[in-house]
Amino acid sequence: MEKTVAIMLGDGFEPVEAIGPADVLRRGGAAVDLVSVMGRAEVDAAHEVTVVADKLLDEVDLSSYDLLVVPGGSVGVDHLAACAPLADELRRRMAADELVGAICAGPTILANLGLLEGREAVCYPGCEDAFPAGAYQAGSDVAVDGNLITATGPGIALVFGVALLNALAGAEATARVARDMLLVK
Repeated sequence: MEKTVAIMLGDGFEPVEAIGPADVLRRGGAAVDLVSVMGRAEVDAAHEVTVVADKLLDEVDLSSYDLLVVPGGSVGVDHLAACAPLADELRRRMAADELVGAICAGPTILANLGLLEGREAVCYPGCEDAFPAGAYQAGSDVAVDGNLITATGPGIALVFGVALLNALAGAEATARVARDMLLVK
């Protein structure tokens, strides 16, 4: 059965943090939906980039996806953090030990929801203030803690995508995609 992924988009999201992982995951055989929380398909990302989402939030059941991904971008994170259905789904997923990915400022949503207690995570440097004691893993670009995969920022977006694919599809699919993308020799 094909694995499914929802990558959440709000105006101001960091484009490479959504598109890079989507590319890696799709190359690995996952069905990826870019899901807008803005009530429209056109989402105005950071850096004057506009992305057309595959679905609107009210068209999907977030609980039906195998993986839910939260990209960063400070304004984008503000829009995602204000989305009550997303917050509810993140709480449910973390309690159910289902896959969640977050990059850059995205993990701050989890921290502000109280979902990083007793967990290890990373984020964009300087965004860790909301993290509970012991959660922030300084010096790591990607942190994998069970069902939770977090990453630091835009330059790590493809590596983050590889970590997400590994959690979703396993080592064989991940090695093939990483090799084909020249991420490993």
